Amino acid sequence: MNLAATTEQSPHSTTLLRVEGMNCNNCARKITDAVQSIAGVTAVMTDVEGRSVTVKWKENVPEQPTQVIEAMRSAGYKATLIEPTLKLPEQSVPNWQLNLWLGSVVTASLMVGEWVFALGMTQGFQWAAFALASVVQFVCGAQFYRGAWRQLRVGSSNMDTLVAIGSTTAFGYSAWALLVGHGGHVYFMESAAIITLISVGHWLETRVSARASGALKALMQLAPRTARVVSNSAARTEQSEREVPIADLKPGDLIALRPGDHVPTDGEVMEGNSVVNEAMLTGESLPVDKSSGAKVFAGTVNMNGRLLVRVTTTGESTVLAHIVAAVQRAQNSRANIQRIGDRVSNVFVPVVVCLALATGLWWGIFPDSAQHVHEMFSSFLWQAHPPAGAAAGFIIAAAMLIVACPCAMGLATPAAVMAAANAAARRGILIRDGVALEKAGKVTAVVFDKTGTLTTGELSIEAQWTRDDSTPSVQQAQQLAASLAQHSTHPISKIMASLSGQIIELTKWREVAGAGVEASKKESTGRARLGSLRWLRDCGADLNAGEKFVADQSASGGTVVGLTMENELLALFAVKDKLKPRVPAVVAQLQHQGLNTFLLSGDTTQTATAIAQQCGIPKENVFAEVRPEQKAEFIQQLQSRGERVAFVGDGINDAPALTQADLGIAVSRATDVARESADMVLLRADIEAVPEALGLARASLRTIKQNLFWAFFYNALGVPLAALGFMSPVLCAAAMGISDLIVIGNALRLTRWKPKQL
Repeated sequence: MNLAATTEQSPHSTTLLRVEGMNCNNCARKITDAVQSIAGVTAVMTDVEGRSVTVKWKENVPEQPTQVIEAMRSAGYKATLIEPTLKLPEQSVPNWQLNLWLGSVVTASLMVGEWVFALGMTQGFQWAAFALASVVQFVCGAQFYRGAWRQLRVGSSNMDTLVAIGSTTAFGYSAWALLVGHGGHVYFMESAAIITLISVGHWLETRVSARASGALKALMQLAPRTARVVSNSAARTEQSEREVPIADLKPGDLIALRPGDHVPTDGEVMEGNSVVNEAMLTGESLPVDKSSGAKVFAGTVNMNGRLLVRVTTTGESTVLAHIVAAVQRAQNSRANIQRIGDRVSNVFVPVVVCLALATGLWWGIFPDSAQHVHEMFSSFLWQAHPPAGAAAGFIIAAAMLIVACPCAMGLATPAAVMAAANAAARRGILIRDGVALEKAGKVTAVVFDKTGTLTTGELSIEAQWTRDDSTPSVQQAQQLAASLAQHSTHPISKIMASLSGQIIELTKWREVAGAGVEASKKESTGRARLGSLRWLRDCGADLNAGEKFVADQSASGGTVVGLTMENELLALFAVKDKLKPRVPAVVAQLQHQGLNTFLLSGDTTQTATAIAQQCGIPKENVFAEVRPEQKAEFIQQLQSRGERVAFVGDGINDAPALTQADLGIAVSRATDVARESADMVLLRADIEAVPEALGLARASLRTIKQNLFWAFFYNALGVPLAALGFMSPVLCAAAMGISDLIVIGNALRLTRWKPKQL
């Protein structure tokens, strides 16, 4: 990719950059904030481990890489463009490993010399400590100095600033005392331990973050590197197969799949029979039968038969690529609750530097006063031995700077979001972003669409009523109904179109969304209509003749469709849709979680009530004869009553409701992964994952709050303890690393989360 070739873009463009100096999740958060401020950016995904940033642009917005690079430079980071790829960037852990091993050896040696052999006050040992600590300070500490300098150049500060100032204070004072012959204790061990322990914390953070993103890595590794391409002329002969890289595949190519093969890209089965394991995409454990005309998706596994597949989509257009992008987006997004930690972190560093300076001056200029206050608190806390003399101010200021690093605060939310997004992906649940996860944790009511959501969507005509029972009249009614329905894509229209193979020529055909279809017969001014009974009544039709049929069929859960000519009722058709087998258990589980459940349907009140009774939804929570455009209005009514609403729909006519709801959940097959209206997409065809998704979201929100509390508590307690001389710089560095691990470890519990069974 080059800067000049960015004017003609695909509908959604992607910019991938390598970033220097992004060493931790707080760096990633700062970069994300800087890039998201650019107009046209829809998502920013950072990979600390791979030192890379992926920028997604809004539809039909051209890439602006120069602006991205400039935004990162203003934030204190250098970025360069690299070619986008589905592969994970190379990991960059060795830098922290160098700090880990070199720092640990030096720090352990100095600790043994001071604490075991009591050599701390001997001049020979102090010179040796100076030499060893210098290596740690300027080799291992180089990353912290570079990070602090980058922030200083743009008038900002971060955790690198605190570490650099703290370790330099301890090292600088000790070097001065040794070189001028001041005598007394030196703090080379402490300066080395500060850098070493914090490097260990970053190394562990990187390793734990890599573990948290395991599901994403597993998804990326599902697609094979090569595919067996078959020539069109010899599609049936295995000898014509040749292996090519999947990057060379084009739509229309024919590929062969043998038993055990991973599907390399999305396609349509042209020949053969087999079963395909789609668990890695949908979370469904049972393999799916595949034969001619069936869809297959990249990353799934062909189990036991040979398939000939025509490639339909490749690269970033595949379902697998959409899933990877969705998980990346969720992991790198920010929830609203994270802004609490962000606001505190933004002011925390300068405030702590000022406090450390003031405290250092207090201990250095008024040591008796500081020692007196320390002794007052020691009777309530514990006995400690703060440094004495001129060194006290330097060392205590350094301890404050180290313990104040707001790393845990910055990790509190993203660590939980990352873990939850991975746990959800393994269950066939795609979460749009951290905001969606947060909203899901606050839901109080769940509203279900009926057709395709609570029901299978596999319709059948169970019964028929005609005004005249004679065979010619029945056939004429079926022909007219099939002719009216043939151009509509609505599920009910599709089943009605199968009533007759003889089609009547119609003119002025029109479809009324959520109501029905109408047209005129050739050489006739009358309007024939096929649709919902409510719509037909609104059009003036008299339906009294079929009242008993309507009542009987609606009571058994059927949907009754009427056929009229002008205002005369010609026929009624009872269409039934089977309830999904797990729906009653799902509704009961949601109600057990304390959530109110509602049913929205365009069917008659009797039909909707019958379905709701089978599901376990209270009768008073059933709202029938609701048109698609009215669903959003109903959700608004619930929201005005204080409910936080999750709407669960199949996405066919539900976009307004999915958008209006506090949380939109699309129940969808894998081909609908990229649905933009929903906050969550369930890759399974049933709604069994709804209580899992909401339960996981609640657990995630609870974890975020726990993490934020611990981070605030840690800093609120650690800073004054260090200021009063109760925590040495070494202890402060260890405490900071431990706090990070506690926050990450608490978040990782979400990866093992399991729903409670009734």
